[in-house]
Amino acid sequence: MSEALGREYLSRIVALQERILREEAEAVSTAAQLLAEQIRADRLVHIFGPGGHSNLASQEVFFRAGGLMHFSAILDGGTLLSQGALRSMAIERMPGYGRIVVEDWGLGAEDLLILVNAYGINAALLDAAFAANARGVRTIGISSREHADSTDLEHPARHPSGANLHDAVDHHIDTKVPVGDAVMEVPGVGDLTGAISTFANAFTLNWIVIATVEQLAADGTPIPIWRSGNAPGGDEANARFLDQFRHRVRAL
Repeated sequence: MSEALGREYLSRIVALQERILREEAEAVSTAAQLLAEQIRADRLVHIFGPGGHSNLASQEVFFRAGGLMHFSAILDGGTLLSQGALRSMAIERMPGYGRIVVEDWGLGAEDLLILVNAYGINAALLDAAFAANARGVRTIGISSREHADSTDLEHPARHPSGANLHDAVDHHIDTKVPVGDAVMEVPGVGDLTGAISTFANAFTLNWIVIATVEQLAADGTPIPIWRSGNAPGGDEANARFLDQFRHRVRAL
């Protein structure tokens, strides 16, 4: 029985990723163009995932084997689960918090910010988007339209304005995450289990990275890519570029 449930879970993960692949290719290509422009100019690509597990998206592409060294993850302690799960949820619902984070990082007109959140509705997320827009930052949002559009405007997790991330950014990629995130029914259990949003975010972000590398390679732009420090020659390969990023990427 456990194997059958595992196979069903896998099939749902793959089906979601295939849907993203079919329906979001144009949006991913646009995002890759923006990242490629930023890297050609030797500028950082900032990524922020305010929300307990949405922070994993920022970490997925930062300091990552096969990832772009130009990524700068905004690992703000407020919504990290390591600081307390209930605290994290309270802060992601706190109006004004996202604005403080964007201002603290000093983001401005030459910056690109990727905002990732499974549901695309909370206050910290939307305030980060609004603050970035006001400061001339170009923004890419990654979230589920279905989840946002299906959530009541009076839900306590929502930004006071009722806004959705997909309407508050310059460019948006829809991860199609279903309402509630969990997708598996286990016989005899009333609640769903088996969350899926982390798979959707990781697939989407790594697809953007791959598409960006393809664009940069086409015009011969040097591409600093992290190698695994646990693989032979990894430390030596990474050391070639560290001076370029050590004092620019806050979390290094």
